[in-house]
Amino acid sequence: MAKVSALIVSAGQGKRMGGRISKQYLEVAGRPLLAYTLEKFQAHPLIEDIVVVTREEERAYCRQEIIEKYRFTKVSKIVSGGKERQDSVYRGLLALPEDTEWVAVHDGVRPLVSLEVITRVVEAALAKGAAIVGVPAKDTIKVVTSEQMVLETPPRQTLWHIQTPQVFKKELLVRAYEEALASSWAGTDDASLVERLGVPIFVVQGEYDNLKITTPEDLVYFKEMLELKGD
Repeated sequence: MAKVSALIVSAGQGKRMGGRISKQYLEVAGRPLLAYTLEKFQAHPLIEDIVVVTREEERAYCRQEIIEKYRFTKVSKIVSGGKERQDSVYRGLLALPEDTEWVAVHDGVRPLVSLEVITRVVEAALAKGAAIVGVPAKDTIKVVTSEQMVLETPPRQTLWHIQTPQVFKKELLVRAYEEALASSWAGTDDASLVERLGVPIFVVQGEYDNLKITTPEDLVYFKEMLELKGD
């Protein structure tokens, strides 16, 4: 089977969370958020290798207090991130093992991703070429101007909230990033860079609780979910 590596992006500062500790290292029930995320990919049979991207000043802490402490043996490299997420992903892509054919990019602060969702998106990518995780929008979405005036209301059935993992052929994603870099173009996620190349991307059904921990309220929700699942 083609080799699939996971690229875990964990180089953000988490300014909206407040406090002096990067949100990926905040402890919940005695373990850092990043550890909960990594354990899913460590345990998944389709993932052979993991590269973690973190802030330069946190690399030693990440290695000692997370990778080594919790024995994440699939982690082959810890890479220093860049100024923006797009810079960090690109650095991580260049650090992947040479024999990696497919890469699953995932936010380090999405610890509630399930093994089932990882399987679903990886298998969809292998079958169709590129796949991402998302959930249908529940609420009505409106396009609004900077003056807070409604422009239009897109049909809700066409709108999805996009999450991670996002899975692509490594060579395709590297090309997408290099072309974006050459034209100084910034996207909001990995898929947006691939879309610019005209490559079709398929969305697989995710789970609503696979949220990105961004605010203190998200952290409370995560704690509640851990208690509910008995983790």
